[in-house]
Amino acid sequence: MLKKTIKYVDFDGNERSEEYRFHLSKSELMEMELSTSGGMERMVNRIVNARDAKSLVKIFKEIILKSYGELSDDGKFFIKVKDGHRLADDFAQTEAYSELFMELTTNEEAAAEFINGIVPANLREQIQSRG
Repeated sequence: MLKKTIKYVDFDGNERSEEYRFHLSKSELMEMELSTSGGMERMVNRIVNARDAKSLVKIFKEIILKSYGELSDDGKFFIKVKDGHRLADDFAQTEAYSELFMELTTNEEAAAEFINGIVPANLREQIQSRG
């Protein structure tokens, strides 16, 4: 799970600095991998190599919103849907989302750090040991 502090100016002109959480479970990652022709890594590499900004933006938006959620008070659950409502839909309407989106689409280092942060630690270790 990634805890990220995002600084932004809200719609009333107030400067804010708030902590947000992002996480993709192994099952969510597997679903994304299996539902993408050739797998996610291969698709992202094709898009980057082709300089297809439109597709890359779409992928970042999907990853940000798919990984956004709130940690339960007892730490057992990473909540993404509450009362039938996807929490990411609210987040997408904030300036915090806009700041994060701009950072990830313009800064390769920040994008890599974000992606590494949302992947479960034990899965990240497995991937790094293969590479």
